[in-house]
Amino acid sequence: MMHALVDIDKVEVRSGTGKQRDAALLALLDHLTTNGYDFVTPTPATQARVLERWKGRTGRSVRDVLGWSLPFVSGAVDTNIEELLWQAGVLVEEEGRLRSRIRVSRLKRQLFIHSAYPTSAEDAVFFGPDSYRFSDLIEGELQRLPCAPGSRILDIGTGSGVGAIIASRLATDAEVFGTDINRHALSIARINARAAGVDLHLVEGSNLADVQGAFDLILANPPYIIDPSKRAYRDGGGMHGGEVAVDMARAALPRLSEAGRFILYTGSAIAEGRDSLRAALQDAAGEYGCDLSYRELDPDVFGEELEQPAYADVERIAVVAAIFSDRASHA
Repeated sequence: MMHALVDIDKVEVRSGTGKQRDAALLALLDHLTTNGYDFVTPTPATQARVLERWKGRTGRSVRDVLGWSLPFVSGAVDTNIEELLWQAGVLVEEEGRLRSRIRVSRLKRQLFIHSAYPTSAEDAVFFGPDSYRFSDLIEGELQRLPCAPGSRILDIGTGSGVGAIIASRLATDAEVFGTDINRHALSIARINARAAGVDLHLVEGSNLADVQGAFDLILANPPYIIDPSKRAYRDGGGMHGGEVAVDMARAALPRLSEAGRFILYTGSAIAEGRDSLRAALQDAAGEYGCDLSYRELDPDVFGEELEQPAYADVERIAVVAAIFSDRASHA
């Protein structure tokens, strides 16, 4: 059977081709779930080390193809999966072999589609260890203090939809929104949400202007690594990568309802023992009349980044949780 290659990054979401792609990807997730597919995405550094160990290897299993992003020969994996990948337009041919442009990973018993390794495209949809830690943070906070019935929830920079989907499953009657500057990410989030049985309102935009009203819970997992290529999904901007997190906080805090919360998961570059991100977030909390609970979730991540010149004065990068709460909640 001959197949026409489709660039998924250029597919119009509302077109007939987009509808065919959506149906194929939903069928793919259903098939993988039914057949017990399982893959946990590691850091890019770990992925690179594993692939170097397997240098020249051709994919022999579904995990090789949709987890480790290995090239494969037609017929090497389940023919139903290969056909669905063709229908979705996410297979490319290279040097006589095929490669999937998507990956599929498990998080809390749910499968999520995201971009294949390496995530080098401008509109790549990232998923990795931060996604797992972010979901754990949300789950812990909502178990500690559940959302009230009828709450409005917003996930800023939703990416593959992890935050919005996890929150929606824990607050089943909430109205949940997700925003992103990346149209491709929103299309993937929509697929992941439908597969999870979750109803999301997805909005494309670089700020919150197109999302109206106040929110009882706002979530964000912004990029926090300095990226020389300035890829939006990865580059945290100034303050050694903390700038985007501060900007998101300043956008989110005025939109909290009375007694609302903002759960921010991000990273902070520690230089000479100082956490400048914490100080900036504390300033923002004071400006908007919020209390801030701040803690390190992991003291040392992405250590390989410290080899870059931009991190010459940084001793470690910590993953942090910053929980802002409206002071009315303590009245």
